[in-house]
Order: sequence, then structure tokens, then C-alpha cells
Amino acid sequence: MKFFVLLVVLTVCTATPQDLSGKMFTFPQETNTAHVKLNTSMEDFGAVSVCLRSFTDLSRNHILFSLATPSSANDFLIFKSSKDNQIEMYVKNTNAGFRGQEYKLNTWHSVCSTWEATSGLGQLWLDGKPTSRKFIKSGSNIRGPTIITLGQEQDSHGGGFDAQQSFVGMISDVHMWDYVLSPCEIQRFLDELNFTPGNVLNWRALQFQTEGRVLLENKHFVENNC
Repeated sequence: MKFFVLLVVLTVCTATPQDLSGKMFTFPQETNTAHVKLNTSMEDFGAVSVCLRSFTDLSRNHILFSLATPSSANDFLIFKSSKDNQIEMYVKNTNAGFRGQEYKLNTWHSVCSTWEATSGLGQLWLDGKPTSRKFIKSGSNIRGPTIITLGQEQDSHGGGFDAQQSFVGMISDVHMWDYVLSPCEIQRFLDELNFTPGNVLNWRALQFQTEGRVLLENKHFVENNC
């Protein structure tokens, strides 16, 4: 049993997709190594939508979702900034900050971000509450071999991790689409109804590798278990 647990903590590599319904990744300490790599073969995005749920007590800067290509370490990024309690979106190394959301500590939050290349507009949804749509970057798709990580922010393609930007807490229900989700679809994700799963990343059929101290556990919702 001890040997099995050690393998789970240090490295997990899935050759076939796994259904992670009811599961979560736990990042229990601040490091510059521990992360989950999410696998996709898609390399051309004219639009992106990402939804996930997270739980943390961090008040410092920390990453929620990092997608890098060889030409751009911040091709699509969701980053919680300590500045003005804002959440930042990066597209092709250009960012916009979204304020006015209640990002409470020690609370499960549903986070969705959308962007499309033609208009260059991005939008963030926190717990079903939308922000203003903001211009980030337009004119070209996100292209190239993608590396997607949870738990660490990439400052280079697949590396350049900084412990002071790492995520500590739990992440679950990660989905990614190559189109902009409608407000109704985002609400269905929030309510955990029968939404269309991601066609780029699908939590119910996920290929991933973990590195360092990351645990795959049953999801904890105290209010639903007592």
C-alpha cells in the first residue's frame, strides 16, 4: 500500500482517458515542481472557453490555468492577481484584468473564461456572474504544440515555474472548448446540469500526467455530505 501511494503522489501517467467525475486534484504545498499536465492533440484555436472549479486559501498571486506554445508562454492563461483582487486573462502574452468579483478564500468557485480571435474580446465568469467583455488580442489564432498545466504557471513552454505563482488547494471539473460558450452553457456548468463537455479537454475523459506532490482524491463538498 505504501508503494502504491508513493507512486500516486510522485507521478501518474494515463495512456487512455479517465473519467474523473467526482474527483479533484489536490496541490497540498507551495512548490515550483508539482503540477498536472493535461493532454490534447489540438494545435489551432480561433476561440477558447475554459471552465473549472477551484478551492484555495491563497491571497497571493496564483495560477488557475496555463496554456503555452513554443512561441508564447502565455498563450491562454487564467491568473488570480493579488492586485485589486482581480483575475487576469492572458492571450498571446497580452492581458486584461477583471475586477468586481467576490473571490472568497476557502470556498469552491466556478471559473469560466472565453475569448475569440476575430473580435479579440475576452470575458470572465465567476460563480455564474459575468464581467464586462474586454479586448485582449485579435487577428490570429493560438497555434502550435500546446502544453497545458494546472498548479504551475509556465514562463516557458512546459517549464519556468515559480513557487510564488503556484497553486495550493484543489481543482476539479476542468473543461476546454475550441469555441465561445453561450451564457446558458456556462450556467449549466455552474449548476452541474447536463452541459456539453469540453471538446478539447473533458474532465469525464481526461488524459493527464502528474508531477510532484499532487493527489487525485474524491471531491469534497462538506455541505452536500452532512
